[in-house]
This record gives sequence, C-alpha cells and structure tokens, in this order.
Amino acid sequence: MNIAIRVDASAAIGTGHLVRCRTLGRALRQQGATVRFICRAHPGHGIYALREEGFAVTALPPAETSKTESAGEDYARWLGVPQARDADETIAALEGRPDWLVVDHYGLDADWERRLRPHVGRLFAIDDLANRDHHCDALLDQNYNPNAEARYAARLPAEATRLLGPRYALLGPEYGQNRSEGTAHSGRIDRLLVFFGGTDPDNLSGRALEALRHPAFANVTIDVVVGPNNPHREALAKQAATRPGLILHAPRPHLADLMAAADLAIGAGGATTWERCFLGLPSLVVSIAENQRPACRALAAQGLIAYAGHHDQVTVERLQAALSVLVAEPERLRRMAEAGRELVDGQGVERIVGALLSKGSS
Repeated sequence: MNIAIRVDASAAIGTGHLVRCRTLGRALRQQGATVRFICRAHPGHGIYALREEGFAVTALPPAETSKTESAGEDYARWLGVPQARDADETIAALEGRPDWLVVDHYGLDADWERRLRPHVGRLFAIDDLANRDHHCDALLDQNYNPNAEARYAARLPAEATRLLGPRYALLGPEYGQNRSEGTAHSGRIDRLLVFFGGTDPDNLSGRALEALRHPAFANVTIDVVVGPNNPHREALAKQAATRPGLILHAPRPHLADLMAAADLAIGAGGATTWERCFLGLPSLVVSIAENQRPACRALAAQGLIAYAGHHDQVTVERLQAALSVLVAEPERLRRMAEAGRELVDGQGVERIVGALLSKGSS
C-alpha cells in the first residue's frame, strides 16, 4: 500500500504535527506500506530528520518569508502560499496515485481536499480545531473533548469514519517500552521535566526555571529539553549554569525515558499531553495555542492535569504558586497519574493503522 503524508513544521507552526505524522508513518512502514512525506521547506522544516530515518520526502518550494514570519495563529499564513497553489504542488509531488493521502495542516480545508481527491484513493485528515469543513474519508482528532462527535457533526461527509479521542493518541513505541505496569506514583517530586515544544517562542521554559528557584525545589533534579526551533537556547543555558541539578537536553527523538524518570512535568497542552498521561506522569500544563484551551480545561476538570492557564497569563509567580500546591498534595499527584494511565491505553497507533489498511484503496 502506498501512503502520502502532507504535513509541515516550522518556527511558527512548531513540530507537533510532523512528530505525530512521523509516528504514523513509522507504524505504516512496519506493516509493509510505502510512505512518502510532502513538506514545504519553511525555516525549521524538519525534513532532514525524516530523510535520516529513510523516509522519502518531497520538499515543496519555500514560501515568501513575509507570509510566514510572526504569523501567530493565522493558520492560512502558516501555509505560506494559496491553497490552490499548494494543491497543485502536492499533486505534482504524489508520484502516482497513493492509496491514502494523510493531511495534517491547520491551513488546509475541504477546498484543498476536493482538489486532491481525484488523484488519491482515499483521504485521511488529522485535525483538532473543528473550525473548518473537511472533504475526507476519515478524520482523526486525538484530543479529549466531551462533545467530540458534535464538534464534527456538520464538518464531515456523513459517511466519513471518525476516530475521536485519546484512545487514538499517536504514541511512538518508545512510550510503551517505558511504561511500568502496576507502578503507582509515590506522591513525591524528586525529578521534574520541563518541555514546551519544539519552538517555545515566549520562553515558558525560562519562566518555569525561574519558578523552580524557590527553596522548596532546591533538591529537585530538573530535566529541560530545548526544542529544535527554540530561539532562547543561550538564555536557558545561562540559567542552567547557575542551578545545580539542572540538566539541559538538546532536541531528542522522543521524551519517553525522561518522562518515565520524572515525577512531574511542566509543559504545553499539545500532543505531549497524551504521552505524559500514558506514562502516568502528572503535569502542570500551560496552553500555548488557542485551540489547546478547551482540552486543557476539560482535562483539568476531570483531575487529569493541573492547568496553569494560557501562555499570556502565566507568570513566574503563578507557576510557582501552582507548583507549591502540587508539592503539598501527594495524593492528588497519585490520582492524576492513575487517571492519565486509564485515559490513554497506548493502542492508538494500532487502531489507526488497522483502520487505514483495512479500507485499502478505492
């Protein structure tokens, strides 16, 4: 079976979309599928890492800088070119008619999908915004939302397969290898992980490290992972140099081992949420994009995470206060860890691959 995956990463977009598509691509390849990525060569595109893993990648021409820099959450600008042009360039990059085209991009919608449909067997969209129509055969939204079905009721063709919720979370095999069955959280915080994604433009990592200067955390070992597009690397290195027990990590292929070793994580509300839940790692979460707010609030209401708020409201003092509360509530940490493990069973990739391979081509 031939699979094409249209996904981008960049300094504005981040790396989360590419990471989850890479996880899916690996699993499909292990089942004998031929997988090709199609990515636009934005700054911070991540294409070389895909090629190093042996994936075929077609790099679409880079967009004009003015169209992608400082784009915030203007998803159309994230694409960098008009949808019609992107569709034409994607069609040219397909190299035949793939059985499935996977598309994971907030800047693409039903108009783009209609242009691609005559050139592919089936179309699989990955989304978590539910803010635009899709013309696809199947859709994945791995986010936690009590109203998941209703959000897409008017957005998809009636016959489209819906794969909704954390039971479809795209976790790499490293996470299963690092999950210790039956091991309960101790309620203590001796080691802590800080990671705010591949970009972290607001330097939330730096704010977290300032908060952790409080004497209550003096004996806590801190792992900080600096993403590949993080512009604050030097400032973080200076902070690390003045704090014993703080380990600064370069970009890594996965965080499974660091998550398994940690007792608490401080991070963003994106795809790493499901990795932390699966490993039973309690977390203090900051939403770094508008679309993360609903899931963060819903997860906090169910006791699955501690939610510090949106990135533009989270100060050093606010983080410090939230951390002090968690340190004083070991039973809450234990409940959070267990609830996360119950929510995410780690079989999401297998379910998605099974759904794709069983449908075949049309």
